[in-house]
Amino acid sequence: MDLDTFFVSVERLGNSDLAGKPVIIGGLSDRGVVASCSYEARRYGVHSAMPVKLARQLCSEAVFIRGDMERYSKYSNLVTDIIADAAPVYEKASIDEHYIDITGLDRFFGCLQWSHELRQRIIRETGLPISLGLSVNKTVSKIATGEAKPNGLRDVPAPVVQPFLNPLSISKIPMIGPQTFKLLRSMGIVTIETLSQIPMDMMERVLGQNGITIWKKANGIDTTPVQPWSEQKSMSSERTFEQDTTDIQQLESTLLRMTEALAFELRQKQKMTACVTVKIRYSDFDTYTLQKRIPYTSFDHVLKEVVKGLFHQLYNRRLLIRLVGVRLSQLISGTYQMNLFEDSPEMVRLYQSLDTIRKRYGKHAIHSASAFVASRKQEMAREPG
Repeated sequence: MDLDTFFVSVERLGNSDLAGKPVIIGGLSDRGVVASCSYEARRYGVHSAMPVKLARQLCSEAVFIRGDMERYSKYSNLVTDIIADAAPVYEKASIDEHYIDITGLDRFFGCLQWSHELRQRIIRETGLPISLGLSVNKTVSKIATGEAKPNGLRDVPAPVVQPFLNPLSISKIPMIGPQTFKLLRSMGIVTIETLSQIPMDMMERVLGQNGITIWKKANGIDTTPVQPWSEQKSMSSERTFEQDTTDIQQLESTLLRMTEALAFELRQKQKMTACVTVKIRYSDFDTYTLQKRIPYTSFDHVLKEVVKGLFHQLYNRRLLIRLVGVRLSQLISGTYQMNLFEDSPEMVRLYQSLDTIRKRYGKHAIHSASAFVASRKQEMAREPG
């Protein structure tokens, strides 16, 4: 299930005048980037990750709106709650996309009827358009959802999987990005049918292990299970001090270093978080935590402000502290593009550069100035004399 032009659809719920008009969500300055756009805007050649300046040139009559991640997160969670209430097993793949495993429901309700009713319930209770693809596995269902857009349903039962896939462009297959697409086209491969007939060992020679996976997808083969999604999914980091401390600067910078490392790990796994928890343990072993729900993000500067705020709310006993920790939870899949309407291309490139350094030299190779204090104090403590 995939919410259609999700950000735009949420904006149209609050402003019916936007219906039928080209709408572009993103930074409002010429340095901003398009985060999402309506189908009407796409007809002019506008697409996600395009500079807003170019989008204005292509579609000057579009309505430009600065995104509101808090609202989008709210509606995403509303849709997830509806699915969780009805589905036996579901996976939240991104802010606007869910996989649902309804294996076995045919003997009770009928999978198509059940899916249709769930889709109608989501539309009725949220007002958001949503497309649905029903088939034998994740890959075919995802492709079917794309073919069902906008706001439709496509059923592809097992006997017609290959006839459904065959005439489609190879660009429809998940995993085939621009570079792989160009390579395959240079080999004369245009349709999924042609790709499915290429010997698998040849695909492996050309594209390595990914070639085998792509060949399987072209043949409608995908054994990837639906991973049950839970708000308990999290990643965390803790630090126990060698000596209990009340040094606020050291405590804060330690938390910020941990936050930077966790944010880097999020981006490496192409994840985003919607909940931040800070933990402190005093010298008497009393332990306290405080958490906050936030719009989905994976950016250091956003998370660090939340962590600092939670820490200063939490640290009120003015006793020696033994341990501090940070936990990021309610994780979903997502990338830099989720934050494009909040940040300039320079900000996105900055994070990409920082992550390149960390991948090469280790996640602690570079820190912001605000997180440097704890790092330097640890080095000095290790220095002799």
